[in-house]
Amino acid sequence: MAAVAALSYSSVRTYLECPLRWKFLYVDRLPEAPRGYFSFGRTVHSVLEDLLRPLVVPTARLTPAGDAQRTLDDFGGRFSARGRLMSREELLAAYAAHWVSDGYVSAEEESRYRLLGETLLTAYLDDVARAPPTPVALEEHLEAKWEGMAVHGYIDRIDRAPDGGLEILDYKTSRALSDEDVRTSDQLTLYQVLVEKNYAEPVRSLTLYHLRSLRPLTAPRRAEEAVDGLRERFGRASDGIRADSFEPTPGRACSRCEFKSHCPEFKAPPDGERAGLLALVDRFASLRAEEDRLDGELRRAAEELHRAAERLGVHRLSGSARVAIRRREEEWRFRAAAVRELLSANGLADRADPDDPEAVARLLKDPSLPATLRRRLAEAGGRRVRWFWVLEDADGPG
Repeated sequence: MAAVAALSYSSVRTYLECPLRWKFLYVDRLPEAPRGYFSFGRTVHSVLEDLLRPLVVPTARLTPAGDAQRTLDDFGGRFSARGRLMSREELLAAYAAHWVSDGYVSAEEESRYRLLGETLLTAYLDDVARAPPTPVALEEHLEAKWEGMAVHGYIDRIDRAPDGGLEILDYKTSRALSDEDVRTSDQLTLYQVLVEKNYAEPVRSLTLYHLRSLRPLTAPRRAEEAVDGLRERFGRASDGIRADSFEPTPGRACSRCEFKSHCPEFKAPPDGERAGLLALVDRFASLRAEEDRLDGELRRAAEELHRAAERLGVHRLSGSARVAIRRREEEWRFRAAAVRELLSANGLADRADPDDPEAVARLLKDPSLPATLRRRLAEAGGRRVRWFWVLEDADGPG
């Protein structure tokens, strides 16, 4: 069993989408292809951190013993004065300094993204200048143990909630967001778990902040049912990684995967092997088609034999060299709860396991049981009868 490193939202999402891609990224350390929208997101997040850093006033964290540490507020407010926001010129200078050019497909695309970033950031600066937020942490990396699993995440912003407690906020530069996105985001659910395992105050709300519209989409803290669901998904990923289970799962995500040349689902064989493999695949396809044809003929011949046997009232039909013999097979299925109640009521709980249909079926043929009880057991189940043919040599079994 392999050791499992700390799991993040993105690593678990990757594993559940395709375990082999997870292995390529986190075990083999294959580099991801740079993408312009990733570079754009990193740039904007870095500038927002610089912009809001002067407003941060930390709050109580939990110690390893579970106690709350002292906060700046405990010192009478002497250390809680907040700094000033950047000017527009300082903001644009920070944007230029943080700009990352990796991954854009053309100079024209990079120019469009760069102009979009200037528009988003200057509009955001005007918005926060009118109503400055109250952050207690920015770009906070948190770690925790969760049901025996090591988990971690980087949280864009943690604010003081107006009614006490904390609000978690994640910036999004995507084109569109919906209220459903914030209600179902596994990322925000994990952040709630991480914050409450590291901070002394509870999480009150979760927000996806849509920068293109300057619109915060907010939902209440996650209920236990949602947290339990995420824990189960993290557990599945952790168990799979621990068991070295890294099979590919082909799907829609394959179209954007940069590791196709490494994946057995798409990897092409060497040129020197192709001619021989082509002939082998063609042979296999031909044999499979013949198998399907023969299977259909076999079923039709068996059905004709069944009809003849039933019409004539016989179970043995002779051919020139073999004899076809009709055999009967039955399968019982029972309602385990009803069987358990019947056996317990008649002092027979130790005679058969109600979850074992074969054991219960044997009781139906046991003459030592009252006929009434056997009939009631039969009524608690159903029987499926199947007829099939076996072949023997004309002069005896063989």
